[in-house]
Amino acid sequence: MSTEPPAGTDHPNRAPRAADKTAPPVRKGLIGSGLVVSSMTLLSRVMGLVRDVVIAALLGAGGGADAFFVAFKIPNFLRRLFAEGAFNQAFVPVLSEYSIQRSRADIRQLLNATAGSLGAVLALLTALAMFAAPWLVWAFAPGFGRDPDKLALTADMLRLTFPYLLLISLTAFAGSVLNTWSRFAVPAFTPVLLNLSLIGAALLLTPLMDVPAMGLAWGVLIAGCAQLGFQVPFLARLGLLPVPWPNFAHPGVRRILKLMAPALFGVSVSQINLLLDTVLASLLAGGSVSWLYYSDRLVELPLGVFGVAIGTVILPALSRRHADQSREHFSAMLDWAIRMVLLLGLPAALALAVLAEPLLTTLFHYGAMTDRDMQMAAMSLRAYAFGLPAFMLIKVLAPGFFARQDTKTPVKVGVVAMVANMLFNLVLIWPLAHAGLALATGLSACLNAGLLGYLLRKRGVLVFQPGWGRFAVQLLGGCGVMVAGLFALAPDGQAWFDFSLMQRVGRAAWLVVAGASLYFAWLWLAGLRLRHLRMNS
Repeated sequence: MSTEPPAGTDHPNRAPRAADKTAPPVRKGLIGSGLVVSSMTLLSRVMGLVRDVVIAALLGAGGGADAFFVAFKIPNFLRRLFAEGAFNQAFVPVLSEYSIQRSRADIRQLLNATAGSLGAVLALLTALAMFAAPWLVWAFAPGFGRDPDKLALTADMLRLTFPYLLLISLTAFAGSVLNTWSRFAVPAFTPVLLNLSLIGAALLLTPLMDVPAMGLAWGVLIAGCAQLGFQVPFLARLGLLPVPWPNFAHPGVRRILKLMAPALFGVSVSQINLLLDTVLASLLAGGSVSWLYYSDRLVELPLGVFGVAIGTVILPALSRRHADQSREHFSAMLDWAIRMVLLLGLPAALALAVLAEPLLTTLFHYGAMTDRDMQMAAMSLRAYAFGLPAFMLIKVLAPGFFARQDTKTPVKVGVVAMVANMLFNLVLIWPLAHAGLALATGLSACLNAGLLGYLLRKRGVLVFQPGWGRFAVQLLGGCGVMVAGLFALAPDGQAWFDFSLMQRVGRAAWLVVAGASLYFAWLWLAGLRLRHLRMNS
């Protein structure tokens, strides 16, 4: 006879599944969830590009732009390192386990303790960073030390932008809860508010400032408040709005902290490598920081729309499978995620490399931006594009460890990749300048992804499913057809500088549509269908 209680009643050790609105929802298809995240992320990235077009036209690649990008990069780097990196990868597996094995009261106690502890630590860190802003700027961009005015301006901006770390980390906490309960759309839409805030600040605040770039720093602070405020009602609707109370002795918080420490390296090593690029770029010719920034922004579009989206939906699913001890399905999910990343990431990387000048010129060659700025940014864009598939693979391979609450292995891999990146930087910066820094980051990402995949295979966690030979023919054939078509259709790079705005937009859109059409037409002719890509969570 079954010992389970009737549907809708509480089990002493399990969260209710029917009547309790805080219980995890019925599992959905990963493609459907991924499309939700991808569409919202695409909107965010498009708005981000609009934001960067406005900033580029107003500030160009001069000293004010460099100062703002560094002042924004510091809290943004720490956000990716702590909030969306180590904290998310440690918190989601613990919360998923609680949602399956614990009661509603236990879940709420975990949320209260985690929100309070996270907020207390970040409030203290924010206060210290605002006090030590000049030293922090010097540590992240030592080249600014040669220009006292530029260093002081960046420090003043940092005092406005650093509280964003506290606000966005609490936003990431809320987003992790919503993602665990399969409410993917709200966290995926939230970054749009950052872009809208910065666009508004660029248009409305910069004309009022003695130093125009300072208006953007105010926009970052406004964005943090807007993003956190947007997610609060959705947590309340689920009955999961925490009452923050620091409790570092809570068992769940202790487990999260234990998992976070090594995860700081394992999941965010690519961000550390990008930061090293900024430090070294500050020592190169003026504009190098901005060239890397604009090229990185284009790489972030497919990385966010495809890589981050797949990683976002797969982590809670893998965590549940680990809690359910479903090893075969766990491995099948990883295999599916790798195929999806390659299916979308490899053609995106090749398209960015082929269309570097057309895309950069269409988006950023206005106002203070010069022809040389576009040529320099195109060099680093091609270098970043080389590592794009590896960046995306890291997003889906690292959760294979974190979902199993193994954070030590990615730490070892991350340290190896970070040391390799430093060596690559020292070797490549001399012949290739800022583009060498981008290429070094891509090479270290390839090493990172390769080691993660190798170790998952060696431990039997990742078992490749049948059909990889056929899939490789479909993928590589499609990429070859797309690249050949783009080379045949794209005008000479110099010609883009002479086109009008409408000519640039029209021709760039035509090339993107033509390239995508050639690629997907080949996949169709080679026998790939949507049903072949389905995977349930």
